[in-house]
Order: sequence, then C-alpha cells, then structure tokens
Amino acid sequence: MAASDRFEVPPELRTFAERSVEQARQAFDGFISAAHHAMSAFEGQAETARKGARDVTEKAMTFAERNMTSAFAFAHDLVRARDLQEVLRLQADYIRHQMEALTEQARELGESTSKAGKDAAARRD
Repeated sequence: MAASDRFEVPPELRTFAERSVEQARQAFDGFISAAHHAMSAFEGQAETARKGARDVTEKAMTFAERNMTSAFAFAHDLVRARDLQEVLRLQADYIRHQMEALTEQARELGESTSKAGKDAAARRD
C-alpha cells in the first residue's frame, strides 16, 4: 500500500473523537447506574408493599377464622338452649360480643393498612 493511500486522521479530530467517546461512555455509565438505583428502589417499594399487603391479608384471615369460630360456638350454644329466654340472651350476648370484636378488628386493620402505606411511602423517600 502506497504512502499516499493511507488515511490520515488529524490529531485534533482524533482527540475530539476520543473525548466524545469517553463522554458518551460516562453518560451511559451514569444512565446505567441511575437505572440500577431506580430498579432497586422500585423493588424495595414493591417488597414493602407486598409485605404490608401480606400482613393485612393474614390479619383479615385471622379475624375471619375467629369470627367463624365464634359463629359456630354461638350455633352450638343455640341448639343446646333450654328455652326462648336463653335463646334471646345468647343472641344478645353474641351480637354484643361480635360488635366489640368487629370494632376492634376494623381498628387493627385500619392501623395495619395505614402502617403499610406509611412504610411504602417512606421507602420511596
């Protein structure tokens, strides 16, 4: 190959190209770093939300089980009642007890839901 056939890149152009490639690489590295950070934050928030939802669901299932156990106990007591007066007393006691239980359960579920929301919001910050 003859000397006149070689392609010569001026040193200024080579320096400019090298700088441009380095700047592009740095910008890409910054983008990838930000993407990894965003993904980690999202995963953390999703895990926090998932944990909060799991806690609320478990609590609701526990309450449902308790309420069903209470209903079966009430039904069991009803079939053993000796007279109408005892039936009415059992029913009044059951309703009072269930209203207290439901009030407490609603309070606990509200607190758990609120905590899960706060935890998820705190995780975003």
